[in-house]
Formats: sequence, structure tokens, C-alpha cells
Amino acid sequence: MLNRDYEGQNCSIARALEVVGERWTLLIIRDVLLGLHRFDELQESLGIARNVLTDRLNRLVDEGVLERVLYSERPERYEYHLTKKGLDLNIALTALRQWGDDYLSEKPPRLQRRKVDKKPVVAALCTEGIQDPTGRRGGGAVPGPGATGSARRADRASDRLVAERNAGRG
Repeated sequence: MLNRDYEGQNCSIARALEVVGERWTLLIIRDVLLGLHRFDELQESLGIARNVLTDRLNRLVDEGVLERVLYSERPERYEYHLTKKGLDLNIALTALRQWGDDYLSEKPPRLQRRKVDKKPVVAALCTEGIQDPTGRRGGGAVPGPGATGSARRADRASDRLVAERNAGRG
């Protein structure tokens, strides 16, 4: 997405930045992780121009980070869901959130917690083969002490959408 060539470098970080290194891209992935799946929800949450959001969503679908899921035939409308490739970015986003909380925020706007026991989830280096050490499959972000109205609104919107879908209305 950055359209840069790192000639002479064999670097996975540089290659990853070509896919997710643009600011809006990571914020879109964050919002989809938080339960916002529809174009209008993402546009409202991010305050991003519609043409920029369209471009980023198309690129994330092309890269296999998101997949389009039809939810309405007339008019034709799609939701955006993370693929395994996209879900695995939760680790990187958790690390960025943790770094931002530690160095840039006195009152973190979101806290990462395990669903099972509400223990804090942190990004950490560990040996390969440990199955779900931080509960990333069973955890999520909740409003923190520095949450603003927009973070709380996003949580309420996400809770409402989940409830509607579970009730078969969404």
C-alpha cells in the first residue's frame, strides 16, 4: 500500500508494511476486530473519506486480510470479515496498543482482557508451539480509564450488532 521498493533488503517487516503500513489500514483492522463489519459503520467510526475507505478495503480483500461476505442482495451489500491472515494481525495491534499505553497515554482508552477470567492480555515474545498463551481467541478490548465517547459508542454499537445478529435480525 505504501508502494515503496526496498531494493537490496530481504526484510519481512518492510514487506508487511507494504500491506498494513498505511495508517488507515491498521485502524480499519482494529475496528473490524472490535466488531464493525459494514462499510457505513467503518466510515462513521473512522471519519475517513468514502473513497479512501473503499480503496483500503479493496486492497485488504486483494491481499487476503479481509473477505467480503454478502449480507443483502437488493441492494447488494457486503460485510468485511477478517481472514486468518487478518486475525493474526491482532498480535501486532495488541503490541502497538500496549506500547502506546506504556509511552503515550496516562489513561489507556482500551484494555485487552481475556473473556474467561478478565485477566489482562499483553503482547509478549514466547516460544513457538504454545497454544493461545494470551487468550487472543477468547479475549477482546474493553473501554479503559481514558475511553472517550467514541470508544464507548463503538463498544455499544458492537454489542448491539452482535445482539441483533444473534437474534437473526442483522
